[in-house]
Amino acid sequence: MFTDLPPALLVSTLLAALLLAQLMLRLWLLSRQMRHVARWRAHLPPALDGTVELAAHQRAADYTLARGRLALVEALLQTALVTGWTLLGGLQALHEGLLALLGPGLLQQLALLAAFFAIGALAEAPLVWWRTFRLEQRFGFNRTTLRLWLSDALKGAVLAAGLGLPLAAAVLTLMERGGPSWWLWAWAGWMAVVVTLSMVVPRWIAPWFNRFEPVPDEALRTRLQRLLQRCGLQAEGLYVMDGSRRSAHANAYFTGLGRARRVVLFDTLLQQLSPEQVEAVLAHEIGHARLHHIPRRLALLALGSLVAWAALAWLARQPWFYFGLGVTPDLAGGNAALALLLFLLVLPLVGTWVAPLAAALSRRDELAADAFAARHTSAAALAQALLALHRDNAATLTPDPWYVRFTYSHPPLLQRLQHLQALPRSAPSV
Repeated sequence: MFTDLPPALLVSTLLAALLLAQLMLRLWLLSRQMRHVARWRAHLPPALDGTVELAAHQRAADYTLARGRLALVEALLQTALVTGWTLLGGLQALHEGLLALLGPGLLQQLALLAAFFAIGALAEAPLVWWRTFRLEQRFGFNRTTLRLWLSDALKGAVLAAGLGLPLAAAVLTLMERGGPSWWLWAWAGWMAVVVTLSMVVPRWIAPWFNRFEPVPDEALRTRLQRLLQRCGLQAEGLYVMDGSRRSAHANAYFTGLGRARRVVLFDTLLQQLSPEQVEAVLAHEIGHARLHHIPRRLALLALGSLVAWAALAWLARQPWFYFGLGVTPDLAGGNAALALLLFLLVLPLVGTWVAPLAAALSRRDELAADAFAARHTSAAALAQALLALHRDNAATLTPDPWYVRFTYSHPPLLQRLQHLQALPRSAPSV
């Protein structure tokens, strides 16, 4: 019986079981999605017949199938990485090598964190390259160059080091010297960083990667400013981002908090949609803010991270946590980086089973934002915009229902269109 096993062996067995369960779930969901999409490839859903061209539907199906095949490889690679770091002793070997080189202390622990993430990024880089320069290129979406791709990777590494290492040093110091309640201070600091970054990233970090310019079309800018006014929302400005430098995909989003809030429209979005449709898309994004989705998600993040920090603090004191995950702890201390990395490896195994709830809440918010947009602009314009974006982004019209339940943050297109049609018809707010 499992209760007769030593705690470390029980943890190893549980980890192996969770890894296998997660992998089987991901493979099952992906296989369902691919079969479902392939089954519908030859014909459109009856509700969309005559609305979407068959050629566009088939292109979306082919794109979804290609992404699904790549996701199968990613699932296998990620499972192999976690297994290698834990049950096969990879993290222990890296720890011992850096310990022999640098000796014990904060520098060695920071080096362990940096080496761990660098090795993971290098292991996944071939798949990232393939997605960009093979898969996306094949379907006409990729517009980035190898030079720009490498530049983005270098900038990301510099940001990760410049922001991540000081924060990691603070957390590791708290873990070792902050006393029994260190995790409360770490949680408070984490939330402060999250809120601060939400205001800092739009102004100073995002422009390091993209150009942001005011909406050039004066008529469109005036139209969108009037929409913000009648919805009672203030924003720092309306910006167009040069998303076309990297991809043909289109998007729009709200970013920032308080006075740092800004509206960002991809230049590809403006190329694909009419002014009325752009207004409807923006009204949807405004709906998230006016319906308090953003502060509610921040509150859920705060609650979830509080539980996570408390769990880390408890697990970091349990020797079986280390032994069971392939690491030999220093019983005298100095295990902060090891505990943090092991926790980060295990956490997604638990998160997989919470994902359906988070996805369901997100889909509910999306439908509520659609309804808000329909009240303040035009339901027909929003429906036309959704159809255009699905066509131009090659999003499948026929996803598998179970795959949707586990992974979709947005409802499928057909559900959104039916929801808009079922809304009470009324004139947009003016």
